[in-house]
Amino acid sequence: MTLKPAGGSPLAVRNSVLLPLHFADGYTTMAEVFSFHGLADGKEHIALGLGNHQRAYGEPAPLVRIHSECLTGDVFGSQRCDCGAQLRESVESISAVGGYVLYLRQEGRGIGLYEKLDAYTLQDQGMDTYEANRALGRADDERSYIVAAQMLTVLGARRIDLLSNNPDKSRQLSALGIEVVLHVRTGVHVSDSNLAYLSAKAQQHSHTLDIR
Repeated sequence: MTLKPAGGSPLAVRNSVLLPLHFADGYTTMAEVFSFHGLADGKEHIALGLGNHQRAYGEPAPLVRIHSECLTGDVFGSQRCDCGAQLRESVESISAVGGYVLYLRQEGRGIGLYEKLDAYTLQDQGMDTYEANRALGRADDERSYIVAAQMLTVLGARRIDLLSNNPDKSRQLSALGIEVVLHVRTGVHVSDSNLAYLSAKAQQHSHTLDIR
């Protein structure tokens, strides 16, 4: 793995802007939204700085959520996943203590929106979320967190508390030179429509989900 910038462009913050957030349940907060130059894949990923997000080295590590884009869950409130609920929870949790949500443009665990919808069709025929990916000729999870490590490095957050139930995020970040000081679990947002999906993640890829 490498943190080499894309296309020779220097890795840097491109711009930041204050953005007031208002969620459907009435929760509001302020975010400082960062865009970047030089990210490895050339995509338009953003970081949301929440609460007192700036930290000097040696101070308590910022709380960080690495959240992969999910149009169906984040925007339309789909109950087939827990993405929208996790994003909402993460914004409030991080706002309280200071840190970042990194919003990465890697829909469907990296396979894209259209193939994610194709995978849903296969799940309706009895496959689990990983079997459906394999049937489409894709890997279980194609996400890379190189750009997340790049963003954290530019933001001066090479020591973090990671808000996640996915152990692969911690493994990748550690290999890229980001020190994960503490692992913080998100809540478990179970519905009748996503129970099989969450169970597959817990049983097959060791996500720390206490599903009862």
